[in-house]
Amino acid sequence: MTSHAASERAALCDLLDDLGPAAPTLCEGWVTHDLAAHLAVRDRNYLATPGYVLSSLADHTARIEREYRAAHPYPECVQIVRNGPPAWGPVGVPIVREAANLLEYLIHHEDVRRAQQGWEPREVSPELANAVWSRLRTVGRIMFRKATVGVRMRRAGEEGSIRVRSGAPEVTVVGEPIELALFAYNRRDVSRATFEGDADAINRLRVSPLGP
Repeated sequence: MTSHAASERAALCDLLDDLGPAAPTLCEGWVTHDLAAHLAVRDRNYLATPGYVLSSLADHTARIEREYRAAHPYPECVQIVRNGPPAWGPVGVPIVREAANLLEYLIHHEDVRRAQQGWEPREVSPELANAVWSRLRTVGRIMFRKATVGVRMRRAGEEGSIRVRSGAPEVTVVGEPIELALFAYNRRDVSRATFEGDADAINRLRVSPLGP
């Protein structure tokens, strides 16, 4: 079975190698070295894990990442990410590896791609698109839980939609799975998703807090 998470990780590392340590990313305040250090810590450091879930511990995790970046040269950080999370790591347990990592690597791949001049949406395989859509169906309620309107998501070119936030009025976010994922993870400025619904409700969704 193809590991889409591993493929996204490898493609991201190739891009990081090409761009070097000081290239911009969509993550506020981070260049590529910061992002590589973040992923290396996330993959391997249990002490940092709570800060990815609990905002009260985010500063603790950020400090671990800064210290790791200072202690590890950029090529080493990228190579550690390329090696993937070990089976004993917080996101490396085989039974959860794909689910835990697919959107993480995909979103950060796009964080680097779309921060560069002249970027365009990339064509992806139907298999990857289906895998992203499947994950969104699972995590959508978490990502949109703070939205101030009801929200549905619909894949471009398809009829059916899924409700990810109950409420009225309701907005339907439409797009290819990667574009929907970017919007859900608060990369709305670069997402090519479109919207259906009342104009005021759409504007409310555009400024709603989103993401984990």
